[in-house]
Amino acid sequence: MSKVFPEITPDLREWIERQPMFFVATAPLAADGLLNCSPKGLGGLTVLDPLTVGYVDFTGSGVETIAHVRENGRIVVMLCAFSGAPRIVRLYGRGEVVTPRSPRWADLAERFEPGPGARAIVLAHLTRIADSCGWGVPVFEERTSDRDTLRRWAESKGEDGVKAYRAEKNRVSLDGLPGVDPD
Repeated sequence: MSKVFPEITPDLREWIERQPMFFVATAPLAADGLLNCSPKGLGGLTVLDPLTVGYVDFTGSGVETIAHVRENGRIVVMLCAFSGAPRIVRLYGRGEVVTPRSPRWADLAERFEPGPGARAIVLAHLTRIADSCGWGVPVFEERTSDRDTLRRWAESKGEDGVKAYRAEKNRVSLDGLPGVDPD
C-alpha cells in the first residue's frame, strides 16, 4: 500500500541516501517532445532539507534534464530498493539548475562532491513524496563498485576539453531547447 509523506522524515532520508542508484524523469512542454528518464548514481541523491533533494549533474552526451527543468521546472526522482525490503519512492517537484557560474554554487558544492566534469547541481523542491510496494522490482546482489569511467573521461579531457565538449554537445537538447550555457 502506498503512502504519501508531508516531508522527508529522518528514516526516509536515511533510506534515500543509502540507495546507490536513482532515476530522474523530465519532459518538455511540447506535446511531441521527447520524455527523458536518466539513471544516476555518482555521488548519490542528497537530502538538503525535508522538502529539497539534489544531485550533481555531470557532463554527458545529452542535456535533457537541464533543458526541461529550465523550460518548465517539472521533475520526478524515483528510487528503488534492489536489495532488502521492497520499496519504491517517488519525489515529485519543481526543479532548479545551479551551475558553477551561480553565486549559490560554492555553498551548495560543499554539500556534494562535484568532481571533474560537474556541469550543474540539480535541485528538486518537493511537492509530493510517495512510496509504493516495489514488489515487482527484482532483487540484485549488493553493489560491488561505482563505475569510474565518467570521471576518468573528464580527467583525461581536462577542464578545457570538458568545456569544449559541453559547448559542442550540450548547448541544446534533443528537442532544440537551450541546454548548458557556454563556459
